[in-house]
Amino acid sequence: MPQKTGANIEEVCVKENRIFDGKILSVRCDDVRTPSGHIATREVVEHKSAVGMLAVTDRQTVLLVRQYRYAVHEETLEVCAGLIEQGEDPAQAAEREMQEELNVKASKLYNIGKFYASPGFCTELFTLFLAEGLEKASLPQDEDENVSVCEIPFKDIPVMIKNGKIRDSKTFAALSWFMAKEGIAPEL
Repeated sequence: MPQKTGANIEEVCVKENRIFDGKILSVRCDDVRTPSGHIATREVVEHKSAVGMLAVTDRQTVLLVRQYRYAVHEETLEVCAGLIEQGEDPAQAAEREMQEELNVKASKLYNIGKFYASPGFCTELFTLFLAEGLEKASLPQDEDENVSVCEIPFKDIPVMIKNGKIRDSKTFAALSWFMAKEGIAPEL
């Protein structure tokens, strides 16, 4: 529910136009009435909620996954992440995804925050976790995934962000939060 800051800021749907229903997302093109009374069109991607985990080792490194992302036609470096399945809470999804993608489980899992991936058009709500006390544990990867684990030293994070090696929003958010927590200066 939108927060109100005095004047009515909420837009009201007057006609929902469902365009597509898929496995992980649906698309609508809705007609809304703006607070000023005008009718406008809003394109909305309904996306399942997801989790992302910043896995920190006792070797002063973080574990990221490297994978090819078809939508942008490039290989990316990302925090371990995945969709929350029906019946799971975010922490359960985090534990499962780390075993599938990183082959580890965490003895300490801290919820560090939630954010919308792109609230201008998408409903996806992301929950980020800090994972520590890592131990070997594995589950099979999803059959449509091909991820490999990369271990990145803390000291390399600022340069990787500055040089555009980290372009995924959840990873950028998680690593920026971590640098602030650890007092790691950004690369200027």
